[in-house]
Amino acid sequence: MGKPTANSTATASAELLSRVRESVQSVIRGKDEVVQLALVALFARGHLLIEDVPGVGKTTLSHSLARSFDCTFQRIQFTSDMLPSDVIGISIFNQQTESFEFRPGPVFASIVLADEINRTTPKTQSALLEAMNEFQVTVDSHTYPLPQPFMVVATQNPVEHHGTYPLPESQLDRFLMRLRIGYPPAESEKEILKNFADAEPLAQIEPVMGAEEVVQMQRTVRRVTVDDQLVDYTLAIVEKTREHEYLSLGVSPRGSMSLYRAAQALAFLEGRAYCIPDDFKRLVVAVFAHRILVSSRYV
Repeated sequence: MGKPTANSTATASAELLSRVRESVQSVIRGKDEVVQLALVALFARGHLLIEDVPGVGKTTLSHSLARSFDCTFQRIQFTSDMLPSDVIGISIFNQQTESFEFRPGPVFASIVLADEINRTTPKTQSALLEAMNEFQVTVDSHTYPLPQPFMVVATQNPVEHHGTYPLPESQLDRFLMRLRIGYPPAESEKEILKNFADAEPLAQIEPVMGAEEVVQMQRTVRRVTVDDQLVDYTLAIVEKTREHEYLSLGVSPRGSMSLYRAAQALAFLEGRAYCIPDDFKRLVVAVFAHRILVSSRYV
């Protein structure tokens, strides 16, 4: 048999991606755009922050995304008394070997659900910074690589709710996108009530794609063509956020890189090997909104 052609590989990838979308959408009804953007974050090798009121499916979206891939998964339920070692792990002295042994924490998984991340203290929140930025963890001067793919899906309640600690700007900047799910349309909510009232929808999800396939697609995303005019277009938007009188904090270089990578991933998910202006327009709010601050003079 001959080697698979580029067209056959692209067709197989499109079929897998379609099955992943259908898998997640079978649980998250009426929110196709949210599901698409969550997949964009994964294939752009980014992290996702989902912020909304309780009960709209933040955790369910994270679970359904993780279950659709045959990857390791860990959930961390953040609380006010959690310590950094509860997240990244700890070195324990082994009396038999008379040496310290590292016990990995729940962050050592391909998809990590950081549930209600803003309910823990800033010290514990910062335990994720190195992992999210460098895909590694350093404990007692030893560096441990994280599995690939690696993605943090964090959920948080709006800061006006009691018992929350707002994420600092340095941590917000590590998230590729921030999404809000919102309430489902009336027809979708009716469907949810009829189909899932007496069933566990997550139990019906079967893995569609393995870890190696995800990593391969992430590599393919990086080869998506972005015209220089689109790069200039992105940088012009970024420059305006830094100069605008209404904003005290503009988009960082990490933010402009995030939009670039996200646009590549969106083009890939749409079946294109090149980006178009609409890719950037569709993503700019989700990628930039959490990276800017309105000046206190205009609040």
